[in-house]
Amino acid sequence: MTTAWGELALTRFPEDPRDRLRAWDASDEYLLRHLADEGVALSGTVVVVGDRWGALVTALAAHRPVQITDSFLSQEATRANLERAGVEPGAVRLLTTQDPPPGRADVLLVRVPKSLALLEDQLQRLAPAVHEGTVVVGTGMVKEIHTSTLQLFERILGPTRTSLAEKKARLIFCTPNPSLERPANPWPYGYALPDGIGAASGRPVVNHAGVFCADRLDIGTRFFLQHLPDSRGSQRVVDLGCGNGVVGTAVALANREAEVLFVDESFQAVASAEGTYKANGVPGHAEFRVGDGLTEVPADSVDLVLNNPPFHSHQATTDATAWRMFADARRTLRPGGELWVVGNRHLGYHVKLRKLFGNSQLVASEPKFVVLKAVKRSSD
Repeated sequence: MTTAWGELALTRFPEDPRDRLRAWDASDEYLLRHLADEGVALSGTVVVVGDRWGALVTALAAHRPVQITDSFLSQEATRANLERAGVEPGAVRLLTTQDPPPGRADVLLVRVPKSLALLEDQLQRLAPAVHEGTVVVGTGMVKEIHTSTLQLFERILGPTRTSLAEKKARLIFCTPNPSLERPANPWPYGYALPDGIGAASGRPVVNHAGVFCADRLDIGTRFFLQHLPDSRGSQRVVDLGCGNGVVGTAVALANREAEVLFVDESFQAVASAEGTYKANGVPGHAEFRVGDGLTEVPADSVDLVLNNPPFHSHQATTDATAWRMFADARRTLRPGGELWVVGNRHLGYHVKLRKLFGNSQLVASEPKFVVLKAVKRSSD
């Protein structure tokens, strides 16, 4: 990526030489070009929110910015890109969306996230740090910036306007009004699950902003909860890509001897899963881990993996994440262990499971979703 601060070699994480998706887009370029062309004073505390693969903070590393991200993968990509650029350790402060935000923000740069709720939560959390002199600039692709996006900036920070579009990207300019009366932050949000979904029926759920279907139970998970395996005894179970943790919590409620590991690459998701689990007062043992799938889980150590894989990576549609999740599950399952997957029928996950496991069984189906099971054979 060519910037006013030099040429940068950037990659996503995990690195894959076959991946043709770049670690930046036109909105990153537009924001950096604006900062350079307008001579924006990058002094004081520079805060960068939602930097997807570290392109922004790598370019601005000389100004010692603070990055705030919900994504473990984005944070790891940032570390790798900073090292590749020769940035000294500690020059960029890496925070998650669950960490306390900086007490002061003199420059606030916001890469608009896919989730409007996550944007709302982050603006609410950062608003006390913003003062009259704070430079606030948002950026995103035109398809990501809506009237509701601008209304959030306006309602939480102050008067807001947009730029002209360039290469299908747009900037957001906000003039902070510290005396603005802001609405209360509605996140985290909780609700009770519906009846008729097994052990989790009527149970409370905790959702932090940005978690998939944070204000209701999505139909795919509802279908999965109705067809979960009968887990008995002291099993090691993984809720892989756990989201708000309702699937793993349902297993723990049905089998008090189960040891459940909740894993997600989203800091918001893992915080939600832990909140959901604790809200249900489950007496069993559970572990909550933010990470790159099952990378840190030993081989042949798990009895059951439950998975509702995403098929989007930010705005890109891809099956790469599902494939990695399935491969991770095969490696970590004990012989005879099972991977249970729910997914849209049209995604054809049964084909991938047969390639990896040599088998795939249809457990349940309805017009839109299927639940599939794959068993790790003793010879694998």
